[in-house]
Amino acid sequence: MTGWYTERTPDRPAKAMIAVTLLALLLVAAVPVALLAAVVIMMLGHVVGGLALFGGSVLAAAVAVALAGMSGMRQLRKLVSGRSFGVVPLDGSPYTDAAEPAGSDYTNVVQLDRSQYTEVR
Repeated sequence: MTGWYTERTPDRPAKAMIAVTLLALLLVAAVPVALLAAVVIMMLGHVVGGLALFGGSVLAAAVAVALAGMSGMRQLRKLVSGRSFGVVPLDGSPYTDAAEPAGSDYTNVVQLDRSQYTEVR
């Protein structure tokens, strides 16, 4: 039980990725609020300040989304390439692809042995 719990607990990079993703979501949700505030500021006569507020919020949201995307892809690549993501076939064969059906309703299908497959890398 304790081995399962420690294995399921996210490590430090995973926690950082979750934090960056939440920050990106928060900044994207704040863009409409910044637009409304920018319109109010522009109506009060500060056009450059309103445009700067809206542009800054869009820029911050874009940077946060890009950072979250890059860290998420790195985390996903690490998860898939690491040994912790073990894909083990149930039949014990070294091949991890989907199993073939035992029988076929087609008459012109040639059944190949595993030794006749060509492996493309």
